Amino acid sequence: MPIHDWTRVPSGIFHHFHHGWVETIARALNDGLLPTDYYAMAGQKAVGFGPDVLTLQGVKPDEEDDSSPKPGASGGTGLPQASIVEESDMSFYRRKQSTVAVRHVSGDRVVALVEVVSPSNKNNRNGLRAFVVKAAELLDKGIHLLILDLHPPGKRDPQGVHGAIWECIEDQPYTQPAEKPLTLASYEAGTVLTAYVEPVAVGSVLPDRPLFLVPGGYVNVPLEKTYMTAWEGVPRRWRNVIDPRGS
Repeated sequence: MPIHDWTRVPSGIFHHFHHGWVETIARALNDGLLPTDYYAMAGQKAVGFGPDVLTLQGVKPDEEDDSSPKPGASGGTGLPQASIVEESDMSFYRRKQSTVAVRHVSGDRVVALVEVVSPSNKNNRNGLRAFVVKAAELLDKGIHLLILDLHPPGKRDPQGVHGAIWECIEDQPYTQPAEKPLTLASYEAGTVLTAYVEPVAVGSVLPDRPLFLVPGGYVNVPLEKTYMTAWEGVPRRWRNVIDPRGS
């Protein structure tokens, strides 16, 4: 099923779809995609970022933390395919910071987040800035991200959400392809931050995208399959508005 044009309907309709997609992604991750010592939870907040999908690793008190790559059944190691690959050592971002991070060591730790961008993340300056800064903070802490932005760039993010994040981190411009204004971005938070960016457009089929669990190890998230499942949960009255062809 191709990506729909969500600008056809009020933001509340996408918000309804958003919740369904998040739940479906979490269910897919827990249904054999993640290694046995990882699990995903939907509808949670991680230090103010979310609520979307958290991927956590369970660590028992008598076990050492094994950070070696542990891809799931559909995962892999090494470099995933992406149309655009960017790297940063985060040094520019760190020079801008003047905060002190206090961290609590607990049994289950957040290792990755999936975030579906909502119109509210982009429709005002404060909302976008909060989203971008929090993404940069999480990456700086070594938490991997998969950000799914199905909304076209606006005056506050002329190069899309990834462009805003990359400018915050690297102070270098990113140019969003005009013919593909929507973005799927996987961030690998290793010694060097690597962004695997896949620009897409309305009408595109969603490709599976990597969600990193550790540097060099990831699982592929089935975006098309989960999107289709969530789409069926949108009321028919609004599906007919979004897609008059009835697909």
